[in-house]
Amino acid sequence: MSGIGFNIRKLREKKGFSQEYIAEKLGINQSTYGKLERNISNITLDRLYKIANVLEEDIITLLNISRESTFFNQANQGNGHVETTQNDFKIIIEELKLTYEKMLVIKDEQIDFLKNILESK
Repeated sequence: MSGIGFNIRKLREKKGFSQEYIAEKLGINQSTYGKLERNISNITLDRLYKIANVLEEDIITLLNISRESTFFNQANQGNGHVETTQNDFKIIIEELKLTYEKMLVIKDEQIDFLKNILESK
């Protein structure tokens, strides 16, 4: 077992939180949250940020898969699983980049707005 859901579960258990507690903090039911941990449901970037916030962890920590975990999956499930995991990371990284770029545009717009306010006074 590996992937983002597994990492989330390990961190949740390490913190001593129940699935019900995390689900409540996210505003979802426990069944839906359980599917995220079991990698049955896809985790959106927004939800991943929220989970990281509840767990008081950096989002990178949730995305981390150790070399040992990758080797174990490669040995037991073949390259397909490892390749799928790598593709999932590529998608998430691209989403992170797009989100970052959007945040930079918003920041620039806010700076321009504030400059205009200061100039009008």
